[in-house]
Amino acid sequence: MTKAYTVPSIDEYLRERLMPVEGAIPHIPGIEMFGNSIPAGTVGGDLFEYINFQQRYDITARVQRAQRISKEFLEPLPPGVPVRNSVDDHVQWLQGTPSYRREMETEYRFARSSEQVRVSQDLRDLCSTAGVLVVDAQGHGIISAKIASTVHDTFHALMLTELDRYGKTTPELFENINLRLALSITARNALGIVEKENAREIATMLYGEVRPGGLFRFVNFGHPPPLVFSAEYGRFMNIDESCMVQFLALGLQIPTDHPDRKKYYSMTLRQRDFNCSDVAEITLMSPGDILVLYTDGVYDGSDKQMRELIETVLREHHRRSAREICNALLDCAVQQDNHLRENGDEALIDDKTVFIVKRT
Repeated sequence: MTKAYTVPSIDEYLRERLMPVEGAIPHIPGIEMFGNSIPAGTVGGDLFEYINFQQRYDITARVQRAQRISKEFLEPLPPGVPVRNSVDDHVQWLQGTPSYRREMETEYRFARSSEQVRVSQDLRDLCSTAGVLVVDAQGHGIISAKIASTVHDTFHALMLTELDRYGKTTPELFENINLRLALSITARNALGIVEKENAREIATMLYGEVRPGGLFRFVNFGHPPPLVFSAEYGRFMNIDESCMVQFLALGLQIPTDHPDRKKYYSMTLRQRDFNCSDVAEITLMSPGDILVLYTDGVYDGSDKQMRELIETVLREHHRRSAREICNALLDCAVQQDNHLRENGDEALIDDKTVFIVKRT
């Protein structure tokens, strides 16, 4: 007898979408990682996800396609043959311009071909790269979960274009996510306006990539900064914050030179586009060093007492696995929730996410 299929509730559906999939944990030489989330209610506004490039994408097939396209871009279009690609299309346009010279086609074809050679090289680097996406939408209900889900879907849709065009993530991806979450002047969108309070729903985002040797490169839109625990010294290391650019939360600030800047609300106009210099780097120098990513349900990045408590937990558990360290920090955060309940401060309880990167 066939078992009847039960349609999940919206809470169940969103909770399933926002929870990490353990089977997707990437394997990077010399690196151990684990993360988890605990919603404050049936569903929350935290999103955590591993980006396992080898598992999610067929890197080998993408490399082969880039190599094939690279060769095709160099070949002149035979007479009577339909346009094969974007290079053929542009060359046809060039041929119709008054200033066209034959060498222009050769130079253009070579430039576009070399782009694809670089794409194939950058794609190979993804085989030893792991991504991690952490999003924290304000609040912890269905609306917050929907906002986090919107960031997730936008990220992955743009990632497909990034891999095809560049073979890696670029600042353009994050600038487009930021614009997608901005509030349109003419229409509501994902972050909308809360009419009763005339306030905006917001979301923070931190996306980073882990590479062999303990290198962590990341971008930060309004999220609490990472913490680095030294196994040798048994404490958090001071990080030069001037080297870690942090933008406002997603959608709150539009670049002053963006062509659509007048179509969106912006708290202030950012003086320039996001670029490669805004990608921060942290390196876990020694075996046992730990990188901690988290949301403000665990630590808001400013509470000195909570920072010391987290440091104590890490000091007691730093020799254990990334999974055990993650669970210990989440247990600590849950215990703090119990204190809030005892003091009648239940409204301060928030979703909790922890992600651990440990150099082995």
